[in-house]
Amino acid sequence: MVDILTDPKGIKNPRGIPQAAFIEKVEDVVTDDADFEKVMNQFQERLQQYKYMQQSKEVSAAGYRSKIPDIKKSLDMVLYLNSKKHSKESIETNFELNDTLYTKAEIPPTNSVYLWLGADVMLEYPIDEAIDLLTEKLNTAKKNLQICEEDMQFLRENITTMEVNTARLYNWDVQKRKLSQPENKSKSLKV
Repeated sequence: MVDILTDPKGIKNPRGIPQAAFIEKVEDVVTDDADFEKVMNQFQERLQQYKYMQQSKEVSAAGYRSKIPDIKKSLDMVLYLNSKKHSKESIETNFELNDTLYTKAEIPPTNSVYLWLGADVMLEYPIDEAIDLLTEKLNTAKKNLQICEEDMQFLRENITTMEVNTARLYNWDVQKRKLSQPENKSKSLKV
């Protein structure tokens, strides 16, 4: 039996997700009733795989969408501190302690900053290294978000293909059963 789930050209997206084949003629993939159940199960299984991958990509994309503004905000602040490091005056600012709690601070000119790396870890970096690190993190997050969005689009197209294939297979089976009923056999013979 031919691999009916994967595009005959072997097309995959850059991350290796296989493109679903569009079934033009159900008769080419289903030869008997036993095949029907097997093929239907394969279609539904592949459809669920695509949906699971899409859900996973959506969660990843949401994570990147929430991280990007935080990284930008940190980068903007480090760039501002960098522009003021040769000044004699301190910077007065309000900074966020929590989502809804801010406090005032006086920041003297400095050559280093402390960055939260996650998991309750904070490290001191020279300002130039902090700018490089945050710029790299921002670019990586944007690139990964773009990849997730491309994968989600690819998966949406393949989900649609598999849903259409499943519907065509189901309708083919209904039509076949309808024609195999005794009353329909006699009608089809009279025509």
